Amino acid sequence: MADSFLDLGDPEQPAKPEAYRVLARKYRPRNFAELIGQDAMVTTLANAIRRGRLAHAFLLTGVRGVGKTSTARLIAKALNCIGTDGTGGPTIDPCGMCEPCQAIAGGRHIDVIEMDAASHTGVDDVREIIDASRYSAVSARFKIYIVDEVHMLSKNAFNALLKTLEEPPAHVKFLFATTEVSKVPVTVLSRCQRFDLRRIPADKLAQHFAHVAQAEQVVAEPEALALIARAAEGSARDGLSILDQAIAHAGVEGGAVTAAAVRDMLGLSDRGAVRTLLDHLVKGEGTASLAALRQQYALGVDPQAVMRALLELVHAITLAKLGTPADAGQSAEERTALSAWAEQLSFPALHRLWQLLLRGHDEVARAVLPIEACEMALLRLIHAASLPDPADLARRLMAGEGAPAVRTETQGAGAATGEAGGAGPPTPVIASCEALVHLLEQRGQLRLAETLRLTASIVSFAPGAITLSNARPVPAEVAAELTAALRALTGASWRVTLADQPGAPTMRETVAASDAAALEQLKQMPLARAVLNQFPDAQILAAEPRQRSIS
Repeated sequence: MADSFLDLGDPEQPAKPEAYRVLARKYRPRNFAELIGQDAMVTTLANAIRRGRLAHAFLLTGVRGVGKTSTARLIAKALNCIGTDGTGGPTIDPCGMCEPCQAIAGGRHIDVIEMDAASHTGVDDVREIIDASRYSAVSARFKIYIVDEVHMLSKNAFNALLKTLEEPPAHVKFLFATTEVSKVPVTVLSRCQRFDLRRIPADKLAQHFAHVAQAEQVVAEPEALALIARAAEGSARDGLSILDQAIAHAGVEGGAVTAAAVRDMLGLSDRGAVRTLLDHLVKGEGTASLAALRQQYALGVDPQAVMRALLELVHAITLAKLGTPADAGQSAEERTALSAWAEQLSFPALHRLWQLLLRGHDEVARAVLPIEACEMALLRLIHAASLPDPADLARRLMAGEGAPAVRTETQGAGAATGEAGGAGPPTPVIASCEALVHLLEQRGQLRLAETLRLTASIVSFAPGAITLSNARPVPAEVAAELTAALRALTGASWRVTLADQPGAPTMRETVAASDAAALEQLKQMPLARAVLNQFPDAQILAAEPRQRSIS
């Protein structure tokens, strides 16, 4: 009977699965050796610790995700580490095994206080820090206050902190982190040792992501990791978040993180498709360009992303033309295409492409109809690309040659025409300051013409560029007004600058000198001398040119 009541104990419970930690938290740097891209700061800290020259307050600045908070925790570890035997001192290589290191890593050390200034902005929050800082650390070597996003503190809170920050107790260290250092008062900056954490280069991020993927037993294409590194824009946390998403996305694609999957996930434009689009643009093929754009749009690519990809491609071509080393993330076919474009396109053409694309990118970003705005921007680029180079056009006009013909898409590739049916009056040629003033007077801009006549001392005058002497006072608005007037008159961009060096005489001075010379020549004539001798008080006031009769 007793056997029927035999206690067998509680049934075995299934083990609860461990909560998943995202990669950005799982792979936070545990020591300074794992902190990527911040070698200069680590060297400075190591020397300061080695020589016992530790500041009482540190300010860590930088964009999101470069490791500001992680660095603050590593500094807290470095200052409070006691080593595995309990006898160690401050070190740039904390052991990670002692009780202070493990407690700080777990965020539970009683003497390392972390505060988010975004939610504790007032004077009362700072007063608590000031009051608590008077007491010694409970178990650590230093009592450390880590204040994240410190720029969010109110003005009164900053003022309340100043005295303690300037003369803190010997056992207290302050570690401030911020993404907007410009909002931190100068009075606070001057009391801190500042470290600017840099954006992490894309190649280092790609290497880091490769190690993470290997540790997670995930196969990832190098091009996919390079795409993630570019999208991260120097932020390790952003990149790891994207990689986390890509790994989850890869579960449907067979377990591997591929470049195609990353592009699809991020809505990035395929680099091959972008090269094809740029090729159509350079050749002036409007219909093919719009078709290539619409194909990308149908695949879910944002028009602004297309414009950005084109900007990146033009920038890469320019670097290739300069002879800079190729990006490690570029494929062989991309390098070949860049080299071909670098030989084909001149620097002025690349600069025009860049400016037009940049303007189009901004227009698409603000547009109510983004895809339509993108199409119009590309068509404008095609039209501008088919126009002759302004400098070459100016040289031809100055030499008396005709303007080069402009190719249009309807005439086919390579076709040209010299006629401009119904195009209006020809563009005036301005070869001198006198011609410019005369043209301004003809177009009714009398005030600007008179200002130039009286004050314009020319240092250099060439089609497209005018330099005025600033040795004598020139109205401040002349350069801007003249630039706008020249654009309206010629339809081309002119550069008007002021130089602190002497220039040629103004038109008024030239006329005055000419009149004086004519008057002096008149005085030397025998008849004039005889008159002056006969009438000593007489004066010759001006010499008027003899009027010629027209038969």
